[in-house]
Amino acid sequence: MSWEKVFTVHVAIGDTMDLSNNNNDGDSVVMISFGGHVTGKYFEGDILPGGVDTQIIGPNGGRHSLSARYMLQGKDFTGEACKMYIENNGMFDEKLENVLFQTSPKIITNSQALSYLNNDELMGEGIPSNTGIDIHIYRNV
Repeated sequence: MSWEKVFTVHVAIGDTMDLSNNNNDGDSVVMISFGGHVTGKYFEGDILPGGVDTQIIGPNGGRHSLSARYMLQGKDFTGEACKMYIENNGMFDEKLENVLFQTSPKIITNSQALSYLNNDELMGEGIPSNTGIDIHIYRNV
């Protein structure tokens, strides 16, 4: 099994809303809006307005999941204009080195040249950056 980087989503963090549950009886929730852009050899473009990452944190900082949903608009590697929808679900894991979290992305695109991404096995990794977070998206080749 070999992983090839498809592109990197450069996330610029926006406003946040939270629901804190400090009584150790329930989960807490943080919703983070974001924008940004995408770079890579297969696709380049921008995150359209409306991207949101919902994180659920267990009592006492226990399990910490994330579910981000966003739309991209740009050009594929053939120069054709296209859009992509990404649903990125994962978990934060303190055992990971140099990576904040890993995800299992689902991509839907109207790009003919990138249509294989609609069905490929994908993996994402979140890395801290100067402006927010970089999400590297890989496909199993």
